[in-house]
Amino acid sequence: MRLLPWFLVALLAGCGGWSNPVERIKPYRMDIQQGNAITQDMLDRLKPGMTPSQVRFILGTPLLVDPFRNDRWDYVYLHDKAGQPPERRRVTVLFENDRLKALRGDVVAAGLPADIKTGVGQ
Repeated sequence: MRLLPWFLVALLAGCGGWSNPVERIKPYRMDIQQGNAITQDMLDRLKPGMTPSQVRFILGTPLLVDPFRNDRWDYVYLHDKAGQPPERRRVTVLFENDRLKALRGDVVAAGLPADIKTGVGQ
């Protein structure tokens, strides 16, 4: 019985360094991926003069296709990681006479003429 008060004092002293547990509770934020995930390896496989079906086979179906301009496809990608700034990519594929002519965007394939533009909101 003599040790019980000392045990309680030691127990309470150990709790003094704890922060408020409610402050550590945060809502779960899941990773969100939207659009077409285009890798550099996929872009490296593109060659000038490819048909639209060959490009679609490599890159997948484009996210945006302008119904008034069949010679331009836009691939947009957004990856929002919890607690980090979002990763945004945009690649535009340009055709001329139903053949691959050029790429524009954040990442560019080797061997293709390209107009590199960086930044958000292009």
